[in-house]
Amino acid sequence: MLTAKDLSQLQSKGISEQQVHQQITNFQEGFPYMNLQRAARVGDGIIRLSPEEIESNIAYYQSNLEGSNVVKFVPASGAASRMFKDFFGLMQNAQEAPSYPGAVAALKRISDFAFYEELKSKMAADGLDLIQLLEEEDYLEVLAYILTEKGLNYGFLPKGLLAFHRYNSRYRVPMEEHLVEAAHYGKNPDGSASLHFTVSPQHRELFRNLEQEVKGQYELELAVSYQITYSEQKPATDTIAVDLENQPFRNDDGSLLFRPGGHGALLENLNEIDGDIIFIKNIDNVVPDHLKGETYRYKQALGGLLLLVRKEIFNLLDRLGSGDDHATTAAAAYLKNTLSVEPPKERRVDRDYLFEKLNRPIRVCGMVKNEGEPGGGPFWTQGSDGSVTLQIVETSQVDPNNSEQGEIVKKSTHFNPVDLVCSTRNYQGEKFDLLKYRDPQTGFISQKSKDGRELKALELPGLWNGSMAEWNTIFVEVPAVTFNPVKTVNDLLRKEHQPGDLRS
Repeated sequence: MLTAKDLSQLQSKGISEQQVHQQITNFQEGFPYMNLQRAARVGDGIIRLSPEEIESNIAYYQSNLEGSNVVKFVPASGAASRMFKDFFGLMQNAQEAPSYPGAVAALKRISDFAFYEELKSKMAADGLDLIQLLEEEDYLEVLAYILTEKGLNYGFLPKGLLAFHRYNSRYRVPMEEHLVEAAHYGKNPDGSASLHFTVSPQHRELFRNLEQEVKGQYELELAVSYQITYSEQKPATDTIAVDLENQPFRNDDGSLLFRPGGHGALLENLNEIDGDIIFIKNIDNVVPDHLKGETYRYKQALGGLLLLVRKEIFNLLDRLGSGDDHATTAAAAYLKNTLSVEPPKERRVDRDYLFEKLNRPIRVCGMVKNEGEPGGGPFWTQGSDGSVTLQIVETSQVDPNNSEQGEIVKKSTHFNPVDLVCSTRNYQGEKFDLLKYRDPQTGFISQKSKDGRELKALELPGLWNGSMAEWNTIFVEVPAVTFNPVKTVNDLLRKEHQPGDLRS
């Protein structure tokens, strides 16, 4: 199946022949669906913190960071092209404006975008009047200045470098908003704040340029010293594509087609982060300063809960390791009541089993009430070993032909907004190898096309789904105001992304 030329291509990407054969087997056999037991709800898998608990956790977080290294991990490799899907459509079919009502509506509110002044200025420099063109419904020229090199070039830029929010005479891009956030909840006792952005190779220099431009300003304003690092999705995490007969899909030149493995590929990047406490949050989930207060509070509250849980787990592991006669009972109770793990009956008082279950990476995940936003949901699921645990499950992981599973999905009340705080060191201070705690059977197969030919693509277990399947997990309800992603350009017109004086 694989030629000498193929093997050379694999070697150049750092992919083994065994990996390719395993991926083709996955295409042939598919992935098993998740075995949902019930939806996680408040009081049954999801914690709702009281105001007193929030303040207590915040105080604990702020008082117990000594000796820790806090890192903010931000997946930021996404290009903005999908944000402007309707803009691109309208630009290519300018005579069919009624077919793109969302794009037209956005253009009619052009002055409400943070990039408005820059766009107007670039067009004026070329002798064009933005407002006049819009009044004449000459959308083609305006869109070209938004999306292409003629103007802002937003169709090429990464989402993290687009003007999201306006502040008086200037604007901020998402990368800047993450710098501001980190200074308020991700600062170490020595005054430093570490951020790690995963970026695309073609955009890395652009992020670095912005860093050089604004870093000093924010350090001065926020009394912080930033340590900013970057990484790229590794070529070795790309997955092979196959045709509809599950044979390797080949490009016109005969080479194998590989595709990015989805956000699950970033587990490799996360595994290399040298931090004790790692906050994970997507690049586009940011709000202006006037709405950041709740984000700061809940991030610290989740961090405090993580530190409290970690302290108790480490204590139990020490007791189990020392032969404490009462440790087994205490560990079993903690595993069930706090970590929401229901072991198989025969393993409930097995000291070795309990030790192994407790000695794992820890994640505390924010969960938002489901009000129609897309995203994986929190469920109780049964694993292949018979244990029942909390997992974040995507719709694609649920059997669409199983009505009982479908009913469980309908009862879900919350979804995952990618709001996590993690601990990735064991009780002896050693880094976990995170690759050992993923479930390889939670990948996803989708159908795509290239050059007019159908193909099947494979995504790796999602970063906060199957890639963290074997982590110790706690779900906590967080307010909706802490989740305001920007998936389309029209989302920037929501009141949550408008300046404070315009949000009524």
